[in-house]
Amino acid sequence: MSNFQIVKVCEQLEEAGSVERLAAFLWTVSHQPYGEEVNNVLRANESVLRAKALVCFHMGNFQEMYRILESHKFTNGSHSKLQAMWQEAHYQEAEKLRGRPLGPVDKYRVRKKYPMPRTIWDGEQKAHCFKERTRFEI
Repeated sequence: MSNFQIVKVCEQLEEAGSVERLAAFLWTVSHQPYGEEVNNVLRANESVLRAKALVCFHMGNFQEMYRILESHKFTNGSHSKLQAMWQEAHYQEAEKLRGRPLGPVDKYRVRKKYPMPRTIWDGEQKAHCFKERTRFEI
């Protein structure tokens, strides 16, 4: 299987929401004796890493998901989905620890305690649902 094919399969399965099939595909591909070029794609391609993070999120393997999200600079197009996964994973961990659903204040505290890494966030703060740059222009 070529690099291009691996990336396209990951993208298509992610778009279709087929997390179980994506997990099976990633497991199969990672256990095949491919050359170094394909191994580099599996370690560094954004689509493959995004797919791995999605699988980890759905499996509840949040520590591995955090490691992936913190170790690769993702493009802006991926940020919103990855940010939602980052926050939801932290919410789920906090709910499990506290043994109850989180309220709005609890979620605010979790977001403050676990800020998003720069790899999935442009670093610009939001105030009143607008980024600071946008508020300044208004």
